Amino acid sequence: MPAQYVTPSKFGLFRIVRHGRRWRSLLGGCELARHDDALAALAYLQSSCPRARLPADLDAWRYLAEPPARLAQASSNDEDWLLTG
Repeated sequence: MPAQYVTPSKFGLFRIVRHGRRWRSLLGGCELARHDDALAALAYLQSSCPRARLPADLDAWRYLAEPPARLAQASSNDEDWLLTG
């Protein structure tokens, strides 16, 4: 799971997701735009969806951190571990 900010609204779940060096702004499963930083993504979402009443500050959004690389690798190999255990 990549690092992301999420907040619910009456229109659906808004997400700002890190993708490499860029950030994606999403509504549900639909990508709306790509941005150079998370604040630009937030500004875009607020201007394009004013009726959603999104929080004005990223601190008010829920932040889901990317898992450590070792944990991410382990979770991608879970099936192998279960077969050998």
